[in-house]
Amino acid sequence: MTMTTMTTTGARRSLDATLLSRRGAVYLTAPAPLPMTSSPDSLAGITLLEADLLERGFLLSNGLRQILADSTDTQLAATGRALLADIDTALGADRDHTPLFRSFPASTPTDTLALYVDRVLSVLLQAPEQPCVLCGSNATVHAVAPCAHLVCTSCFDGADLSACPICQRQIDADDPFLLPAHHRPAAGARRALPSRLRILTHGGDLADRTADATAELTVLLSRTGALSPQDTDDLAILLDAAGDRTDLRWLPETIPGRETKARVLAWLLDDPEHHPSVLPAVTARLTTATDVLRLAAVRSGGDAGLVTPTRFTAIPRPLRRALLEALDRLDVTQVAEDMHRYTQAWKHLAERLHPFEYRTRYPQAALAVAALRETVLTDGLLSRSLKATARRVPAASTNRPKVAFALWSAQVETALAEADVPRVLPLLAQRPGELLRRLDHVLRTAGDDHAPRVLDALEQAAPRVAPAVILSALGEIRTRTRKGTKRVFFPKGGNAKAHLAADERAPLPDAVVDRAVSILTGEILSRAARLTPVDTAVIDAGLNGVIAPFAERTASRALVTLPRGSELPLPDGRTLRLFLHWMESADSGTTDLDLSAAMFNDSWEHVGTCDYTRLRFAGSAAIHSGDLQSAPAPQGANEYVDLDLDQLAAAGIRYLVATVFSYNNVPFDQLAEAFAGFMVRDEDGNTGAVFDPRQVEQRFDLTGQARASLPLLIDVQGRTMRWLDIVQGFTGTHHAVHRHANHLADLGEALIGLFTSGARVGLGELATWQAAARARNVVVRHLDGSTTAYQRHQGESAADFAVRIGTPLTDRHVDLATTDVNLAYLLRGDLPLADGSEAYALHPAGLDARQVRLLGASDLVSALVPE
Repeated sequence: MTMTTMTTTGARRSLDATLLSRRGAVYLTAPAPLPMTSSPDSLAGITLLEADLLERGFLLSNGLRQILADSTDTQLAATGRALLADIDTALGADRDHTPLFRSFPASTPTDTLALYVDRVLSVLLQAPEQPCVLCGSNATVHAVAPCAHLVCTSCFDGADLSACPICQRQIDADDPFLLPAHHRPAAGARRALPSRLRILTHGGDLADRTADATAELTVLLSRTGALSPQDTDDLAILLDAAGDRTDLRWLPETIPGRETKARVLAWLLDDPEHHPSVLPAVTARLTTATDVLRLAAVRSGGDAGLVTPTRFTAIPRPLRRALLEALDRLDVTQVAEDMHRYTQAWKHLAERLHPFEYRTRYPQAALAVAALRETVLTDGLLSRSLKATARRVPAASTNRPKVAFALWSAQVETALAEADVPRVLPLLAQRPGELLRRLDHVLRTAGDDHAPRVLDALEQAAPRVAPAVILSALGEIRTRTRKGTKRVFFPKGGNAKAHLAADERAPLPDAVVDRAVSILTGEILSRAARLTPVDTAVIDAGLNGVIAPFAERTASRALVTLPRGSELPLPDGRTLRLFLHWMESADSGTTDLDLSAAMFNDSWEHVGTCDYTRLRFAGSAAIHSGDLQSAPAPQGANEYVDLDLDQLAAAGIRYLVATVFSYNNVPFDQLAEAFAGFMVRDEDGNTGAVFDPRQVEQRFDLTGQARASLPLLIDVQGRTMRWLDIVQGFTGTHHAVHRHANHLADLGEALIGLFTSGARVGLGELATWQAAARARNVVVRHLDGSTTAYQRHQGESAADFAVRIGTPLTDRHVDLATTDVNLAYLLRGDLPLADGSEAYALHPAGLDARQVRLLGASDLVSALVPE
């Protein structure tokens, strides 16, 4: 788990906040004090700080507590204020969280229709200086500011409402209608600590902070896939803290993540004064034409993923020459192929690079651009130069009036369309990643006659493919022995949009699938075996519900980094409180976001909703806090939905989909801020603060061009929560659950089918494979606290050992309390680990990043790099 300390206003966070989120470490800005006896005032300050941290779900380690206790009062106060501010920002506790009905849930009306009728009658019939049309009272009707609606203080309770009861938009804080809020009883003693509880440790002084920033930067630079938005933000901060443009010894020779590479190289070029010293390092790492395009896009403030168009900025002449030189030394056929993939972007970039001006110095770069632009060849100097260059390139042709290349992609598509497997396999062998991405298609095309040749090619290609591609291919192919009904696609884009389509593919033969799975699993085990061997590894069985990360580029910035599709158990007998906060910007105008819950039965039939159209469902099974319809700065607006799972189950609800709709179709990224999440509450919902930071279990940003977010799905009767983290691009306006209920049902059913089918490799599976390949002893911790131990037998292969882990075929008992654990894959970091060990923990709890190498879910994937 990475506790991400996000800034709700979009401002950049500090390095201290970044390391707090990634390592759970607190750094002193002054030299560590000499040991001394703590004064009573210091101890009192520590006690207050600990109490404030506990109210936010954090604890101080013994070491950090002692360091702070020995600090001066000034140091303690400064450290405490900064620490609490960073945590409040991460939780969203630094914002006002007043709902429409301030005594929610007790004061939420039971009859939503009656409330609506009263509002409509007041708008249509109420006149100034006239008795109230609802109750007939005199001298109780007044206009509220700024909307000027006539409100009766007898019919509408100004002590409970936080906005105009007629239009439900925010009103002036000093309007006489708003009375002091009803007293809300203090929270009881039954508030349990959150599952995400984290013990903060002492990170050291400023030198230690720099060293830790370097370590975290190294981790991000080693990731093979695209970074999540939060990791991308952290990369920029860590580069400024640990990167050095004058001494590049920290810069790896190879940065496996293409988008990460583009951001790092663009950062190196950010200061023109350093161009002479950094340009050789930059161009040496440009190994494809797409690398050049990504670099230019990031440098222009665009998208490293090349999903959205970029308006390229001017490129200085020395940099222009360096980029053209980098293109010119590459295989021109491959350059032409890469340019063809991003035709429009390259045409725009070529206008900035002026390749034809350098046609004699960089002839191959000019030739590739000429093919891209379909330049007509004449008898001019440029054409003669291009023809001379083309004669030296076997794949180039100038027989027609234009330069043309025999493109690899066109040859592959033609061969597949003609079902010519013998011709397509050598082509795909040139790009093994493409073979794995198209494996299902090629196997269906091959049929029984050519399937063995495809599998032989797969065996040769697998060792050269990125780990994420192998895991994706494995998940997909192992489900292909049965006929599917629907397919779910997550197209590359700025948001995680899920698209559904009927599955019209015929199943593959069992023998073919079995061999493909064996090849891919064997490759994973082979790569894991090359990692550092350990004696004892521990795996939490609860990780079986967690999905190995995919499509992280579109993951939300969230308090708990949970891979999309993961399922976790929910505690019994507790209430879930969904929350939403947003604030308008000058660009967005008046906005109305709606937090809603759509409820379905076992057959995915829409049973009911809890939203602005129905504030209560089944009595108090689901209760809405009221529909605020504006969110002016600086207060913003808030909505909540309380869910009593026992009552929902009794009402026949099986599935519940939480949604956030933009009612008036304003994209989330036009708002000054927008975030949502959920709390797990112990006490009666009528007591305690409406927003309790201690009980926040998840908080995530609403971003991008989307108008609808589907963060999570709850299996009410199964008592589990599945993290969806997807958006939907609905058209039109007046969005609400009842308008999209059928689509939500189709989507929810398809997503559950996808994530339970095995089409996505689980983190528990990945942990088992890695532990089986690296450890002599593997201990599985079960949810009930019991353990089972497995010892790798003499001569037992890693594959056979992996199959045996988790089965009843156990070996000798292992006492974890007295055993040095060197490798751990945990739900919670509540296990003592040996110094220098490695650990993944969804919730790090008490794991100290100075003693244990903390791994993210992405690190488990990136560790399986090709040899």
